[in-house]
Amino acid sequence: MNGAARDREQNVLVRDLGLTDYEPVWRDMQTFTDARDATTADEIWFTEHGRVFTLGVNAAREHLLAPGSIPVVQVDRGGQVTYHGPGQLMIYPLIDIRRAGLGVRELVTALEQSVVDLAAEFGIEAASRCDAPGVYVAGAKLASVGLRIRRGSSFHGMALNVDLDLEPFSRINPCGYADLEVTNFARLGVDLSVAGIRDRLLPQLLRHLRFSVG
Repeated sequence: MNGAARDREQNVLVRDLGLTDYEPVWRDMQTFTDARDATTADEIWFTEHGRVFTLGVNAAREHLLAPGSIPVVQVDRGGQVTYHGPGQLMIYPLIDIRRAGLGVRELVTALEQSVVDLAAEFGIEAASRCDAPGVYVAGAKLASVGLRIRRGSSFHGMALNVDLDLEPFSRINPCGYADLEVTNFARLGVDLSVAGIRDRLLPQLLRHLRFSVG
């Protein structure tokens, strides 16, 4: 861990926002991060978004091939272009990483490994990649990760494909990779709703981040 290692779990607040528009939640994350102080509790937000393409700070527009009527939003996270829509679980860790003793790489690894371990519960072999953040099954991307660290705290997070329509990924080079295949839990034979996956994922997140629900 970066900094002083924790010798006990810390508390985190967990919020389920339901189905939301992307941009207001992004602005709320910015506001939360800018307003927090040393006493502010860490939070994990779960949500699904309406259909939207988002581009990270260094995203190349040429990876946005044919967005059509789907809105495009330029945001302040890392990474290239991706798609969000109903049926995709968004996980937003709003964490004071200095207080938590987490480095950025450790935070990314914790998010990825939580999905790897969840997939294993269903007999699915998933893995992360050192050259491209996210979680993959037989080369197809199941989850993507894009974070921002500001004032020593994280926002944005991870998108986990549960049963969303995958067609919009054909309109982009996902995460900047031409011909990258994208998958979801439904295609892999997991018959659970977004809420069901959320409830199975949360214990894995808490374990890897060394948090308990406050």
